[in-house]
This record gives sequence, structure tokens and C-alpha cells, in this order.
Amino acid sequence: MKQKCLALLVAGGLLCSTLMGCTRTYATDLMDGVKAGTPTEVQVQKETWTGMYDFSVKLLQTTCDREDNTLVSPMSVLSALAMTANGARGETLAQMEDTLGGTVEQLNGALAGLGQENDSPLYLANSIWFAEGGRITPNPDFLQVNADCYRAGVFEAPFDQTTVTDINRWVKEHTHGMVEEVLREIPRNTVMYLINALAFEAEWEDPYEDSDVWQQAFTDQAGKVQQVSMMHSEEELYLRDDQAQGFVKYYQGGRYAFVALLPDKGISVLDYVEGLDGQQLKALLDNPTSVPVAVTMPKFESEMEVDLVEVLKEMGMDLPFDSAQADFTDLGTSPDGNLYINEVLHKAFIEVEEKGTRGGAATVVGMNSEGAPEEPEEQMVVTLDRPFVYLVVDTSSMLPVFMGTVLSV
Repeated sequence: MKQKCLALLVAGGLLCSTLMGCTRTYATDLMDGVKAGTPTEVQVQKETWTGMYDFSVKLLQTTCDREDNTLVSPMSVLSALAMTANGARGETLAQMEDTLGGTVEQLNGALAGLGQENDSPLYLANSIWFAEGGRITPNPDFLQVNADCYRAGVFEAPFDQTTVTDINRWVKEHTHGMVEEVLREIPRNTVMYLINALAFEAEWEDPYEDSDVWQQAFTDQAGKVQQVSMMHSEEELYLRDDQAQGFVKYYQGGRYAFVALLPDKGISVLDYVEGLDGQQLKALLDNPTSVPVAVTMPKFESEMEVDLVEVLKEMGMDLPFDSAQADFTDLGTSPDGNLYINEVLHKAFIEVEEKGTRGGAATVVGMNSEGAPEEPEEQMVVTLDRPFVYLVVDTSSMLPVFMGTVLSV
């Protein structure tokens, strides 16, 4: 039996009010008459946040590179897979929920509305693209829940080169140019794209002045000493566990913050990350000590691309990748057989410098059919002059937008 492919794409980007502005597109809006409603209010329990934190930590652990910097966006991957889980049933759904950290209703409740606030540094946009010709029949309930919770627009397109141009333009505009191209061609098997766009652009609450930045030594993972631009400041929140110390630095408005964790000498970043779990990390971030912290941090830029299929299998999500047993009936149907996840590609980018931080993330899910802190001293000192772990977090939930390691600058 000829195989057909269902691809779901999640790309970093910025929310804008129209699909393509004034530029001509060849897609037809299928949401005409399907209005996004208000998501059903679901109580997101403490256990759900802890579960999502466990997922975030495991995602970093299983992607952590032993030689190069690592960067992932748990929020992007969670959003992509939660949207996909809205189309899953039975054991397929159960495995996804166990891996992601909550029921699909709880995940929708936790993720709904992210990036929708006015003047938020976090921007999210979602769209679903279907191939013309009846190659897949989407479930209206699947469209409705993604419209309600994720404000997803739905478009029918010819899935030829004009659609490649439309999607690339959409992504570029929503990322303000950070991601210029996500598709070069659409394979003839592909019948669907689901796009969740995420980008983060925030200025520090207290930006660095030119006089706060000077050259200083950074010793990388291999022991090589680099001369890099170091930023110096005094922060107010200190973090400490039994293997690392760190600090919290806020962005303007206080909704988002940068967190750095420096393992103690003799403990590698990889060993420290390996020993983390979601509950431990959330407890650490929920209980900073208010004390002056003299901080030294390098300017850095990081990007990473990784295939998450084996990562997610290792985390307990086997069934969604099984061509015979995966159950995505609630997503829709294809005349060519059972739908299952074929690939999960993730890209992330971040830049940390004097004014603030900007970053984007992309997660591509392709589906085929079958054929306790220590007591601080008077002033603490955290000097990130060797490998460290960092996060960008939503301070209302402490859910990571980005997580990464810096082994070299």
C-alpha cells in the first residue's frame, strides 16, 4: 500500500494579526464559521506543573551533548506534543500524557493563552495546513479544541511550491526574520502541517552598561581557556543546592527570568544535569535566597538541531511511533491507513547579551499512515567562567521556555 505522510511542524515565531499581511497566498481559510471559543477552565494542579518540569528536565538530560552546547525549548516541544495529543486515543494518549506530565485537558489548561498577553516578550502563533483533494479528513472536534486552546488557524493549500513559499513566509514574518526557511519542498506524501510558532524577545530589567562588560577568561569543557566578553552585575536572588549555586536575573516586567546554575568545582555539567529531576529543580527555583549576588556572565549565542524520536521513546513514548498500534483517530482519518508519528525534529536558538535575550524554537512532528538551600554569606559571588546550566522561565509557573548548557562560548 502506498504510504501517505502527515507532518506536523512547530516553528519559533512571533504572533501577528494576519496570516501573511498584504502578501498574496494560495491557501484557503478553513476556519470560516469555526470560531475560537474560551477554553474550558481546568484546574492545573501542582502535580501537573511538576510533571511538566519532569518532562523538561528529561528532555534536557536526553539531548545533552557531551562536547557542544545544548539548547532545547521545553515549552515549544510541550506545546507541539500537547496539540498532537488532542488527536490521540487509548494507550497512545495515555503514553503521551504520562510522558508530558498531565492529562491532555490539564496540558491544554496549562498551555492555553501563553504568549497572548499584550506586550508579552513571549509570542506564540499556531496554524494547521491541509493538502487539497481530500487526502485527509480532519476531526472537527480536534480543530475546535486547538482553536480554543491554541488559537490555531486552519488553511487548505495545494501543497506544491506555492505552499512552501506561503509557509516559509509565514514563519519568517512570525519570527521577525529569525527563521527564514523551514521547508525547501513538500514531499508528495505529506498531507498536513501543524505549525506552532514561538519566539522570545526580552530586555533585562537592569540592562548592562558598556562599563559593565570586559574581556575575561572562560575555561571550556575541554579545559581550553577562552577570552570572552563577560557581563558584570549585582543581582538579588541566590540559588543553592548540594551540588551547584546560581542566581535569578529578571527581564522587564518580572514575568520572565534568566536562571544560571554553576556546578561546584569537581562536578561536571553533564553529571549535574544527569542528577536533576523536575521536583528538585522546581523546589530550587521556588525557594531562592534574597541576598546580594555579584554575578559574572558571558555573552553567548547558542543553537541546536536534534531529532527527538529516540529521545521521546527513551522517555516512555513508544506507542505513538508504532505504525500498527498508534491511535490518532481523534485527529482525523486518511484513506491510506493508520496515522502514526514518524519524526520529531527540534531546533532552538538563543542569544544572551547586554540588552537582554532573544530566541526561537522549532519542533517538527511528522506522521505517516500505515501501508534545601544553604545559609548564605553576607554577599555571594557567582562567576560563570566555566561550563554552566541555564534556563529562561515563566515566573508565574516556573515552566522553562528554554533550557541549555554552555560548555564553551
